[in-house]
Parts: sequence; structure tokens; C-alpha cells
Amino acid sequence: MTAARLYLFALCGVLILAGCSQDRSNPSSEAAAQAASESESATTSSAPADTSASEAIRVLVLGNSIAAGNGLADPSTQAFPARLQQRVDSLGWNVQVQNAGLSGETSAGGLRRVGWLLSQPVDVLILELGGNDGLRGVDPSATKENLTAIIDTTLDRYPDARVLLAGMQVPPNLGEQYTQQFRQIYPSIAASYDPVTLIPFILDGVGGVDAMMQDDGIHPTAKGHRRVAENVWEVLRPTLDSLRQRS
Repeated sequence: MTAARLYLFALCGVLILAGCSQDRSNPSSEAAAQAASESESATTSSAPADTSASEAIRVLVLGNSIAAGNGLADPSTQAFPARLQQRVDSLGWNVQVQNAGLSGETSAGGLRRVGWLLSQPVDVLILELGGNDGLRGVDPSATKENLTAIIDTTLDRYPDARVLLAGMQVPPNLGEQYTQQFRQIYPSIAASYDPVTLIPFILDGVGGVDAMMQDDGIHPTAKGHRRVAENVWEVLRPTLDSLRQRS
């Protein structure tokens, strides 16, 4: 059995437990999630001092435990959204990256949160959700509907926004048909929207690679998050280039 196959089987068991630990039927849990997102936004690295924050290009990362940096010593500096902020800062670009990752988040949970998160202008949405849906065996059509609704809500609010859709894959234990149907969710959605660009597999080069994964075999290490950030940056950089030229 390949390392990648072992990774996918391990991913199924651990992330289901992580997802189930979050009680979304409790209104106080939802409020806590919103407060956490607000706190993360407030602590995101600031734009260069010689430019106005109101003029910054705002990137919102709406994701699950990958974006949240589960298991890292310091997610605020080591998770891939923080790595993206460091990259744009090193270039002197006036870009703010808000990390709205939440461990255990599903596409349905992201849909419930997105309206609140869009209370501030968004130029780029990095949508990293759906993996927990697959691990729970959610009907792929429901996942696709939720992701599409998140994109529609974003574009209705901010018609000029761009969306980067992070593709995910699920382990084969639910059957080949389900695995294939789930995998096709992301390219199918991306093909339906001009403003949506697909990141084919956000864990490319990370999943199943021991040096890139924590001891649980599930979550990327700090080194793994650097690779995830590179996967995202390949798509994000040209998007930001286009937006900076437009402004």
C-alpha cells in the first residue's frame, strides 16, 4: 500500500473525529466561531505603513483545519494563510490576508458563516472547504450546492471579487464512484464561473509525505504548510497581479 493511500485512510478517521467534535447546533458555538474569525482578522499582519489599509487588496481564506493550522506551534505565523501574508509583505504589496479557517468546518458551516465574513470588502476568496463533507460521506451534490452558494453569495456582494477554489480528494473507502464524484465537484464548479480559478489539489506534494505531515498523519507540519502556501501562491500571485494592475 502506498504512502498516499495510507495517508488517505488515516485522514478519514482522524478528521471525522475532528469534525464531529464541533457542535454546530449550539448558537454559542457559532458566535464563538465568528469571534475567532474577527480576532484572526484583527491580528493579521498589517499592510506596509506607507499605504492606507482601506486601499489594501483583501484576501479572505475560508477553510477548515488546514487553513486553521491545526497542530502547529504557532498557526498565526506557520499556517499557510500566514505564509501568504509573509510572501506579499516581502514583496511590499498592500495586501491583507484574513484567515477564517475553522477546524472541523464543513461546506454547510462555511455557508452559514460567509455572510458575516463578507461584512468587510473581499477582493479574493480562497475557498478551502468540502474535505470534511467527503470524509462524512455527504452527498457530493449537497457539497457542490453549498460551495456554489458560497461563491454566489460572495459575487453577489462583491461582483468584482475573484475566487480561488481549493480542490480536495477523499479516501477510497467510500467506493470508487463516490471518490470520483467528489473529485469532480471542484473542476465542475470552477468551469461554471469566469471569476473562479481552480487550485487542483491543495495538498499536492504534502499528503502522504512523512516529512510534510505531523505525527497524526493528517495535518501538515510547518514545512508542509510552506508547500501548501506554494501551491496556493501559484494561483494567487497572478490573481493579485491582475488586481494590482486594475487598481
